[in-house]
Amino acid sequence: MADSSNTGDASVDGVPADLAVAETRAWVRRAVIGLNLCPFARAVDAKDQIRYVFSDATDPETLLATLVVELQRLADTDPQVVDTTMLIHPRVLADFEDFNDFLELADAAVEDLDLDGVLQVASFHPRFQFADTEPDDITNATNRSPYPTLHLLREESVDRAVAAFPEAEAIFERNMETLEKLGAKGWADVRKSWEDDAAAELGGG
Repeated sequence: MADSSNTGDASVDGVPADLAVAETRAWVRRAVIGLNLCPFARAVDAKDQIRYVFSDATDPETLLATLVVELQRLADTDPQVVDTTMLIHPRVLADFEDFNDFLELADAAVEDLDLDGVLQVASFHPRFQFADTEPDDITNATNRSPYPTLHLLREESVDRAVAAFPEAEAIFERNMETLEKLGAKGWADVRKSWEDDAAAELGGG
């Protein structure tokens, strides 16, 4: 069972660790799976193979150290127990450009650990923005999570999932169409649904 983990204090800038984890899990289920933005996510969620980690890091150096630990932990763990890790860090890299720059360090960490070709780091951010789009372009929501999040993936799992979906390269375009049809109001409704689910999980609804 992939339990959530807290790498520091119980609350960060008013965001309790359990709420951040609950919201992220609910976002995965309501947005990523619910809107079929990633057809590979349903199976690992159903098998409880997603590890959710909350970090209270306040600077990139501390976050990088946590990332290194979690990369090695994932590499050393049976994929039947934990297939993928979501590293949630609300207190650092709130600026999307800074977050985007950090991804180079994340990729370098994978190489330094000799895990290139074994693991990869994907990313989600509440202010995610594709190049050549406006901040309020609804298609940016395809990669917008409740909090800045680094997604640690196994290359084997990605390859296996892609092989199972012959038209995997079309997922990106389909996701854009899904969000355009949904619109701002529809996306706001999805957001409310994951917030309500998180509140209910924590006994507040």
